[in-house]
Amino acid sequence: MRLGINLGYWGAGMDADNLAVAREADRLGYAVCWAAEAYGSDAATVLSWVAAQTERIDVGSAIFQIPARTPAMTAMTAATLDSLSGGRFRLGLGVSGPQVSEGWYGVKFDKPLARTREYVEIVRKAMSRERLTHEGAHWTLPLPGGPGKPIKLTVHPVREHIPLYIAAIGPKNLEQTGEIADGALAIFFAPEHAEETTLGPIRAGRAKAGKGMDGFDLVPTVPLALGDDVDALADIFRPYTALYVGGMGSAKQNFYNKLAQRMGYEKEAAEIQEKYLAGDKNGAAAAVPRQLIDQTSLLGSVERISDRMRAYAEAGVTTLSLTPAGFTLEERIAGLRAGVEALERAGLA
Repeated sequence: MRLGINLGYWGAGMDADNLAVAREADRLGYAVCWAAEAYGSDAATVLSWVAAQTERIDVGSAIFQIPARTPAMTAMTAATLDSLSGGRFRLGLGVSGPQVSEGWYGVKFDKPLARTREYVEIVRKAMSRERLTHEGAHWTLPLPGGPGKPIKLTVHPVREHIPLYIAAIGPKNLEQTGEIADGALAIFFAPEHAEETTLGPIRAGRAKAGKGMDGFDLVPTVPLALGDDVDALADIFRPYTALYVGGMGSAKQNFYNKLAQRMGYEKEAAEIQEKYLAGDKNGAAAAVPRQLIDQTSLLGSVERISDRMRAYAEAGVTTLSLTPAGFTLEERIAGLRAGVEALERAGLA
């Protein structure tokens, strides 16, 4: 199992620290550094900045939002980043959510699975430097009846095949991801529930494509907090968990809430969402079960984290992307180094 680092969103007052974290992860031998985007910083610019100031670590989008870019634009960006980084780019894609897709980008959030499948097909074709033609429900290239003509990408990526990942939570999305992608980006991944929430659908998708799990990269992002008091460490992530389980999306459409339900927290997920949407964020955070946080985070001593890493590896995780907690750069760097030590102790390095 390899280690990754997830920088999250840029521009939260920690820009210089994020670069230092990425450079230290590069020095420590981390496999990949991911950057996210929502409706603030864009991931492509951040990854360019990080790639320019690191040497070995891969840089990955977690994620490029599908409603934000045409498929051809994403192929151009991926090819350019792969070229500039010397073959170190990984392309992560996701549909975002209805609030961002429709409120920020003005793109209707409908048929996300079909849209993703078509998007991936166009991106792959463009990155392969074929002349780009496509007839689908969401895109037609070239547009009929006009001056457009089939064009091929002029930039040569360093690699013939840039790894493509999809951020997937729901069972149908996970199955499709197994079928059409090289890897899955997961969140709130619990080894105890891996088969029913994640691995089962992915495996079914791989079987549809006539493939096994060999070569498929399962990449959950996992918060990490180092210390002796596990209960106090879990409390650090209560607001974060409540935000996703309770506040991401609407009462009818929240992928993270449904995931918590599938993990057996039906009653708790409903309470968290009810309180969060009513404006009681503190109450929502207090309602998050400690066990849910512990199952989806790395908490405690290096030895305890090492034990949990074994559980992640046994559950099928191939790249474990860490998000070390800390208000200072020193705390985050300590978390990075603890991750390496824990991986070595677990015999997984």
